[in-house]
Amino acid sequence: MSAQNSAGIQTLLDAEREASKIVQKAREFRTKRVREARDEAKKEIEAYRRAKDEEFKKFEAEHTQGNKQAEDEANRDADAKIQEIQAAGKKNQAKVVEDLLKAVFEVKPVPPSKS
Repeated sequence: MSAQNSAGIQTLLDAEREASKIVQKAREFRTKRVREARDEAKKEIEAYRRAKDEEFKKFEAEHTQGNKQAEDEANRDADAKIQEIQAAGKKNQAKVVEDLLKAVFEVKPVPPSKS
């Protein structure tokens, strides 16, 4: 009976070792599958990011075209106004200088008035 118990115990130990090997292989497979899933997810995320970046650039190019035209028009208007102001300044420059010099050199004192 002792040999039979010993053989039974040995069979149980062998079964336990075999189960342990199966569990270890399952863990390795699971770990491997998790890594593969993570790598696959990273690839999908990167592809999605590239697609959205491209979509954004296309959207931006379509919608900034109008802004660029408005900006160019505003710059042309501003340049025209600046030239107009400069022309007016050059036209009246002599008179302004003459009036300033006249005001400085021709002092006309006025007594203060009582308030």
